[in-house]
Amino acid sequence: MKKNVFFEGFRDGIPIGLGYFAVAFSLGIVAQNAGLTPIQGFIASFLNVASAGEYALFTSIQAGVSYAEVAIITLVVNARYLLMSCSLSQKFSTETPMIHRFLVGFGITDEIFGISVAREGKLNPLYNYGAIAISVPLWSLGTSLGIIAGNFLPARIVSALSVALYGMFLAIIIPPAKKDLIIAAAVAISFGASFACSKLPYIRELSGGTRTIILTIVIAAIAALIKPVKDEDSENSAHKESAQENSDSTSQNNTNQEANS
Repeated sequence: MKKNVFFEGFRDGIPIGLGYFAVAFSLGIVAQNAGLTPIQGFIASFLNVASAGEYALFTSIQAGVSYAEVAIITLVVNARYLLMSCSLSQKFSTETPMIHRFLVGFGITDEIFGISVAREGKLNPLYNYGAIAISVPLWSLGTSLGIIAGNFLPARIVSALSVALYGMFLAIIIPPAKKDLIIAAAVAISFGASFACSKLPYIRELSGGTRTIILTIVIAAIAALIKPVKDEDSENSAHKESAQENSDSTSQNNTNQEANS
């Protein structure tokens, strides 16, 4: 039974891993521009497992920022995985040891989170281990091969492959921006604010990493205050309570009408 659960996760992780391999190859080009070796790129990808986080990491290294800035910007960009891990832990049985929760949290990505929450019933950590066992190595291998390719390919091709990563980010931000005006406004404001901060006196003297950290926290906080994300469970409970109240009211009215008759 345990083997079956593991291989189910492994099976579901194959298409995820193949997609990761392609994205990580482009990240490898960025890592090569930052001066990382294939082994360093493999380790960085294996320990990070996040496209946006690794892009921030590699570009920060290329910009020569301090270790503290690298750590903070990576933490800020990857903060959403903390929330995903906490949310996913609710699907585990109360008897699941803490070590499994930590290990599953380490391998959480948007896609693995998606297939995990979609499973019915309580979540077995072996399912996540199966998905992680195929997707994370392919992700790390893609980064290493991207670095190797960057060392041999002509400069024009390397430049073209670097642009492919921006396409990935556009694919991430455009769909939610089309559905939510607040997200679209936040994206547009972030572009404008980033450009303005690179030109304003004093602020432009800050490193790119520091400006990114400040803008990310400030814009995200303002957007959260203007339009906080509603709790779906609370909404569903409210709807159920409202429906129950309406049903009780209807039943009471029918009873009164029958009594009057």
